[in-house]
Amino acid sequence: MKAARAKTPRRPALKKASPPGPKDPVGVYCRVRPLSCPDQECCIEVINESTVQIHPPDGYRIFRNGEYRETQYSFKEVFGTLVAQKELFDAVAKPLVEDLVHGKNGLLFTYGVTGSGKTHTMTGSPGDGGLLPRCLAVIFNSIGPFQAKRFVFKLDDKNGVDIQCEVDALLERQKRDATPVPKASGKRQVDPEFADMINVQDHCKVEEVDEDNVYSVFVSYIEIYNNYIYDLLEDTSFDLIKPKWNNCNTPVRNGDFIPPQSKMLREDQNHNMYVMGCTEVEVKSTEEAFEVFWKGQKKRRIANTQLNRESSRSHGVFTIKLAQAPLDADGDNVLQEREQITLSQLSLVDLAGSERTNRTKAEGSRLREAGNINQSLMTLRTCIEVLRENQKYGTNKMVPYRDSKLTHLFKNYFDGEGKVRMIVCVNPKAEDYEESLQVMRFAEMTQEVEVARPVDRPLCGLTPGRRFRNQAFRDELARKLEIRGGPINEETEEQSASEILLQNFPPLPSCELLDINDDQTLPKLIEVLEERHKLRQKFSEEFARNVLTFRTALRELDSNIMSKENYFQGKLSEKEKIITGQKAELEHLEKKIKTLEYKVEILEKTATIYEEDKRHLQQELESKSQKLQRQVSDKRRLEARLQGMVAETTTKWEKECERRVAAKQLEMQNKLWVKDEKLKQLKAIVTESKSEKPERPSREREREKPIQRSVSPPPVPNTPPVRLRRRRSRSAGERWVDHKPPSNLPTDTVMQPHVPHAITVAAASEKALAKCDKYMLTHQELASDGEIETKLIKGDVFKTRGGGQAVQFTEIETLKQESPTGRKRRSSPSNADPPEDAADSEWTDVETRCSVAVEMRAGSTLGPGYQHHAQPKRRKP
Repeated sequence: MKAARAKTPRRPALKKASPPGPKDPVGVYCRVRPLSCPDQECCIEVINESTVQIHPPDGYRIFRNGEYRETQYSFKEVFGTLVAQKELFDAVAKPLVEDLVHGKNGLLFTYGVTGSGKTHTMTGSPGDGGLLPRCLAVIFNSIGPFQAKRFVFKLDDKNGVDIQCEVDALLERQKRDATPVPKASGKRQVDPEFADMINVQDHCKVEEVDEDNVYSVFVSYIEIYNNYIYDLLEDTSFDLIKPKWNNCNTPVRNGDFIPPQSKMLREDQNHNMYVMGCTEVEVKSTEEAFEVFWKGQKKRRIANTQLNRESSRSHGVFTIKLAQAPLDADGDNVLQEREQITLSQLSLVDLAGSERTNRTKAEGSRLREAGNINQSLMTLRTCIEVLRENQKYGTNKMVPYRDSKLTHLFKNYFDGEGKVRMIVCVNPKAEDYEESLQVMRFAEMTQEVEVARPVDRPLCGLTPGRRFRNQAFRDELARKLEIRGGPINEETEEQSASEILLQNFPPLPSCELLDINDDQTLPKLIEVLEERHKLRQKFSEEFARNVLTFRTALRELDSNIMSKENYFQGKLSEKEKIITGQKAELEHLEKKIKTLEYKVEILEKTATIYEEDKRHLQQELESKSQKLQRQVSDKRRLEARLQGMVAETTTKWEKECERRVAAKQLEMQNKLWVKDEKLKQLKAIVTESKSEKPERPSREREREKPIQRSVSPPPVPNTPPVRLRRRRSRSAGERWVDHKPPSNLPTDTVMQPHVPHAITVAAASEKALAKCDKYMLTHQELASDGEIETKLIKGDVFKTRGGGQAVQFTEIETLKQESPTGRKRRSSPSNADPPEDAADSEWTDVETRCSVAVEMRAGSTLGPGYQHHAQPKRRKP
């Protein structure tokens, strides 16, 4: 009989925008885990069986207006901290298992923050199994008597299923290279590491299981890590970092190092997504299925973070596929019609936790993992939002399933290929308040999304109950044969040695004597009996020889067995001694392990206390650092403000001091000028001849005469020339432009500005400025006392952006020339006679002259230059 290849029947393509038929909302459940410490602050409270309330922790203010607000969220059902795993399973997962047995798909995933109990909810703990082992137990409790033999169902590489005949299935079973599967009657050895998790005492089953079908269960386990899909059941090396190294310290790429290859997502002929090349193992019991899961769980990526010691760094997807096909009309063999074969699956997803990276203190690869986890969860939220918007407002936006492998793999469920259930796990501690708030908002939004209800599988059309009728017919037939004396077919039973021996003897002739004179029957009988006697003797002799040979062989075998027993006894005693020593060492190690476990427990508690202290100290340090930074910034602003005020005050007082110094200098110059003029007049009076009598001109003539400003007298020709002293500029080492306008007058003073290597120009030019880096302008003007004042205005020459030259003035030096003019003496010739009234008008002594000089008023012509102070300037108060 040829193998019949059958696949999942093709379903008509459904419109993703508005699938027909009734719809069911996504079932969202909430589970609150207990606090790790009784005195820990709690921010989530269970109000009733469908509502939780979340409030900000103490000292926390949320919202812009600073209100302290409590928020309530409703779910399909809320499970408190004291809920049992069985109660959670009966409410959430058992309906999905029933749908799986009835040929419908299902998706169940746990969602929440790191450390909220997602993995515990899915896997469980020793002595209290989670949702996954309970699902497996219910499946095998329901279909256990109706399972097909191995390899009757065979999955292909295109998300379909093949059904093989008994001969091909037998050949497949003979060629498998795995460990032999024990018989159904025997018990499978369970790994003690997870034995307590699958030891479910309540043997619950699914009601209304089709007893006329045969079933096979296939499991697969994958993880989505950094947006790549890896097969956890693949027998390859899972070390992504450590290649082999040679003597030159360079990595060797050989055939021994095979990094795991990421799997690709494909779409089958029914538009369902599946992982191409994923390992799918056929299992026949709960223990075998959970052992496969545990094998993959050990390869799953977990890491130690600040929030969880064993934090899942990837999304784990455990898929249970159930293939079923009806029996034929006789109830003996599987019906090999592809339209009647159904393949349903249940996906159990343990999502990685979403958390802020600044809380986990993640660095390097941990930081990249957290970013990819948050990105995939954000894509899941976006898909839920778009689905909700399309259903609520009638829009037809494209759902971004392809932005993440997680959403792309499960897009069929949201398009109406099965029920979707979500368990939101929350940790009520105050530190997770912000993350829990985001989880609650996402869960509340997910409840508004509706998924099309899956259609029921078609009926086979055969008479129900044919399996048990066929079994009852066989039992009745066996009972009747047993009553009649055994089975009809004797070829199957073994014949005894005596029967075989009697069949080799010649048959006896007829021994009936019909006549007293019959002399033929007895001789024939005697002849046959003699032949039988001879044959019997031969058999006896041969039997004796065989017995002797067998006895000899038995003796040799006994001697060999005795020698081997002695040898094995010696070896066994040695092994027992070794085992006894090892047991003693094992007991010692167990005691040591218990001691170390106790120490580890103490160290973990101490580390927890230290971590709490460290966290509090870090928070205190951060708050103090922020406070210190604010103080430093305030101090800097105050220093800048004070520096500005000091600079402003300094500038103000410098200007005031300069003004006062200038006023004081002017006042002192005026006083010095007056004293000089007085001294000149006194000198003129004292050196004047006694016979000469000064004339005091009238005030009217003085007023009529124009007031002439005294100028410096020309140099006396008889006096030797004075050597002018050059005043060396402070910036003589630089190249200067000496700008002297042609209207300047020679000062003829002793101190003259002298700048070596200077370019003297009458008018400033760009050519001259381009060659120098300093500029000096000689400017002359009349001072307030009528003298010429020379100012040297200095500046720096720099290039402008347009390519020209500009001058920035930096300093002004003042050179002032004062000319103390000589007083003209009024004297008559030496030979002139004095007038008559000379006795009355002569200045007889110095005291009289001094008194006259002192009594002179301003404007007198007796003293040169004194008229400059006739009308002195008013001083500023």
